[in-house]
Amino acid sequence: MTTELVNDSESEILDFDTECEFKQLESDDEGSFEGYASIFGNKDLGNDVIKSGAFAESIKGRNPKNIKLLYQHKTDEPIGVIEQIEEDRKGLKIQGRLAMGTQKGREVFELMKMGALDSMSIGYRLSADGYKYDPKTRKRQIKKVDLMEISLVTFPMNPKAKVTKVKLAEMNVREIESYLRDAGGMSVSLAKQSANILYKSFNCEVKEQRDVADSIKHLINTIKT
Repeated sequence: MTTELVNDSESEILDFDTECEFKQLESDDEGSFEGYASIFGNKDLGNDVIKSGAFAESIKGRNPKNIKLLYQHKTDEPIGVIEQIEEDRKGLKIQGRLAMGTQKGREVFELMKMGALDSMSIGYRLSADGYKYDPKTRKRQIKKVDLMEISLVTFPMNPKAKVTKVKLAEMNVREIESYLRDAGGMSVSLAKQSANILYKSFNCEVKEQRDVADSIKHLINTIKT
């Protein structure tokens, strides 16, 4: 899905296109996630390619929370905040937090855990000198953008990156077991054993932590053999 608004007086284009890749955030805070909102050098379904450095000027010295975190590019549906944002060799990496005190935030988080909502797009302004079009390949090389928002979406333009995981600490035993089977490739028996240990480690009291540590060591030895 692509939406473009052209402002002739300012020669600006608003694009919604590049998908993200989520990762688990090593934190106990509810609603946190980490991933890539844009992958460099990958052609999307609209024949756009985001070049390395395209976001550098836009995010330099900028409060990440000023870049809005939306649901399906709806400006009237913010669903959280972006807490950290940076470019690395792979793409535009972010850490975000969903508004778990709102109904929409909780709904989005549940959909992420299920894998029903597994993509993200970016919204940006593009000036005439911010891209170069190649008529031979029919690709638009995006080299500089003004990043406006990042959205969790159902259908992104870029099919390459996918949601990999959300925070295990917020899952129940069955959800962790399913994740370990589907994403981790574990057998049913090993996934069940691992899920029980991980769930207990996330929810145990201090006095139980030694038993959990012993269980994890046993599990590691089991996997190795």
